Amino acid sequence: MNYPRQFVDQMHRSFGLNQRPLRIVSLVPSQTELLYHLGLDAEVVGQTLFCIHPAEQHLVKPRVGGTKKLDINKIRNLKPDLIIGNKEENKQSEIVELMQEFPVWMSDIKNLEDALEMILSIGNLVGKPERAKEIHQQISAGFEALVQTEKKETCVYLIWRNPWMAAGGYTFIDDMLSRCGYINLAKGELSRYPELQAEWLLAQQPANIFLSSEPYPFKEKHLAELQAICVSARIKLVDGELFSWYGNRLIASAKYFKSL
Repeated sequence: MNYPRQFVDQMHRSFGLNQRPLRIVSLVPSQTELLYHLGLDAEVVGQTLFCIHPAEQHLVKPRVGGTKKLDINKIRNLKPDLIIGNKEENKQSEIVELMQEFPVWMSDIKNLEDALEMILSIGNLVGKPERAKEIHQQISAGFEALVQTEKKETCVYLIWRNPWMAAGGYTFIDDMLSRCGYINLAKGELSRYPELQAEWLLAQQPANIFLSSEPYPFKEKHLAELQAICVSARIKLVDGELFSWYGNRLIASAKYFKSL
């Protein structure tokens, strides 16, 4: 690849790089995991507390705070030549501050198409376009093999407790639920992540309630609490990473969705 080069991120921002990035700080867990899956290692010089995959890298790589509470000075000290973030995951004011000093590439992901575009874009950005194409193809093939039933069942996908919070419309999780063949009852709410009252659940009576493993760590003990509200609902603990991590983990998502 010839440098300098211009790149455009998913927020339609253009910026230039004078060389292939060799010191990358990643601010989003799923995109951090993607960088390693693309074949990078030494190039990733910083990541967040929540970048837990791969586990061996989580243990040794410098941590730059949480996704919404970054340690700006620590990032400065790492002297990155590229920072990779996400519109929803990261705090706008912190990203704006970093943009004054460093090249920052931002993703904006609401559906599978956005995720696939992100994978190709980051692959191109870090000099791994062929590996990115392989990941893209694997994910695409998995989702193409998902067979949709003619009769779709209703569902609610809960991400928090006290208060109950669900994944609503225009979210990546909502797109995944649709691809699984479910009608997301929270899609009609005004918020992308609406708070739901017990009365709402009682009135809606979803056929399925999915309890995500993240960000709230739902456990078996929470099933009975919801079963008392929605007596006939099928309530299931689900792997939140496979519903919401939009990097290479999507390779496993389609197969997991079939098991539901």
